[in-house]
Amino acid sequence: MAWRTLWITTYCLLLSFSTWFMVSAIAVKLGGIGFKFDPPQLFWLTAMPGLAAGTLRMIHTFLIPVFGTRKTVAVSTLLLAIPAIGWGMAVSNPGTSYTTFMILAFLAGLGGGNFSSFMPSTSLFFPKKMQGTALGIQAGIGNFGVSVAQFLIPAIIGIALVGSSQTFTKAGKTSTIYLQNAAYIWVPLVLIGAAAAWFGLRDVPVQASFKEQLDIFKEKHTWLMTSLYVMTFGSFSGLAAAFPLMIKQLYGGFPGAPEPLKYAFLGPLVGAGIRAAFGPIADKLGGAKVTMLSGIGLLGCAIAIVPYTRPDSMDQWGGFLWLMLGLFFFSGIGNASTFKQIPMIFPPRQAGGVIGWTSAIAAYGPFVFSVLLGAIMGSGKNASPFFIGLAVFYALNIALNWWFYARKGAEKPC
Repeated sequence: MAWRTLWITTYCLLLSFSTWFMVSAIAVKLGGIGFKFDPPQLFWLTAMPGLAAGTLRMIHTFLIPVFGTRKTVAVSTLLLAIPAIGWGMAVSNPGTSYTTFMILAFLAGLGGGNFSSFMPSTSLFFPKKMQGTALGIQAGIGNFGVSVAQFLIPAIIGIALVGSSQTFTKAGKTSTIYLQNAAYIWVPLVLIGAAAAWFGLRDVPVQASFKEQLDIFKEKHTWLMTSLYVMTFGSFSGLAAAFPLMIKQLYGGFPGAPEPLKYAFLGPLVGAGIRAAFGPIADKLGGAKVTMLSGIGLLGCAIAIVPYTRPDSMDQWGGFLWLMLGLFFFSGIGNASTFKQIPMIFPPRQAGGVIGWTSAIAAYGPFVFSVLLGAIMGSGKNASPFFIGLAVFYALNIALNWWFYARKGAEKPC
């Protein structure tokens, strides 16, 4: 039952991430088909799914013990069809307003909310010694949904599947695309996932009222682990949402400029793969030690990337790309290890709630990162202050993790 729950919810979680992050892949194409949105407006479009996801994850945190796994996963998956159909219709209509796009971008965050009910459900079916592995597999494959969206969308929009074509213009050259495919492609997959969840899942063997679950907020370790997960998953999700537009804005104006969607999917691919791989490693070595590695790696990459985030030519492109991949790599490590720490610190019922809560706050990453980058960069080519701020945040979390969890004599060694 545990493994069946893992595989069905993981499939549904992958679709959740794909529909959540499809906006980041669609946004970079809107200008080419005639929508006149400036860079800050596009960053806001990529920010809105994160705002919705974080808010909805707070709600999802408490759903499993109240409604059960089967109903929660099936209904939540079925709701993904709403933004998928909505975006498909919107990009097909050249008269679609910016306000409509903002509403649809918010609705794309329905997929981001699912993490906070799917993951706690899985954690409650597995013993503690296997939770790092199980949650690493589920979150890692689920996170692949970001790369699946950013990799599949550029390919699928070149094929005539549903509806009329659009003329895409870039640097004076035109081509024919079907941008609605980027959204419609998820609809049949969502229906399959919802059916599998309804007929294949059973309810989680833990029940609690909403009021009973609020005791997690009295624990200081809830807040400490929230900060650590913001460092890891907040970085992963925030950078994943903003990566295509960062490539376009920082390096898009130079001769031989890179095509954003040819590279943007690589970051989430690296982060998701490493998360899945490091679940068993965190089980063996301990979550706190692996989180230390994650934090130190993130700090080093954030400092090193600063000179490459104010480019004056394509000479800096290689350094920027590799250091961005480094940030995704180390965020993936920490995504796995923090979810090993939480079940070791808290009893089972509280652990599920803390997993849901920490992931809710970290899901604001796309919103916060995109809004900050839009404000800092404007229409320019300098994102250095943003990465300097990240480095300071990483340093703080390294200290917190070492003091409370990793050092000899720590309060909660895990």
